[in-house]
Amino acid sequence: MARVKGSVATRKRRKRVLKLAKGYYGAKHILFKTAHEQVMNSYYYAFRDRRQKKRDFRKLWIARINAAARMNGLSYSKLMHGLKLAEIEINRKMLADLAVNDEKAFTSLANAAKKAL
Repeated sequence: MARVKGSVATRKRRKRVLKLAKGYYGAKHILFKTAHEQVMNSYYYAFRDRRQKKRDFRKLWIARINAAARMNGLSYSKLMHGLKLAEIEINRKMLADLAVNDEKAFTSLANAAKKAL
């Protein structure tokens, strides 16, 4: 059986990894082994954080709603319960946007929640 040289495939694989590692700090964008380790970690972080981003945004929305609700004399949980009793279906993303950009609309929703309680 003939001997197979793997230099072309090896070089292609290494170039691909180093291209992905472009811009990394220190030796992580120069040395193949450290670059490969970092690229693998980066894939892991990207996969994990696509899911974590959704959690982080929900936390942010709840914090904004809570701050605006307290300015209207309600806690976050009382506001959400009041909105549910008043049969006002609005998601947290839109509610947080109203809390930041349109205080009058948020106040009217908070008053509706108070009446329903």
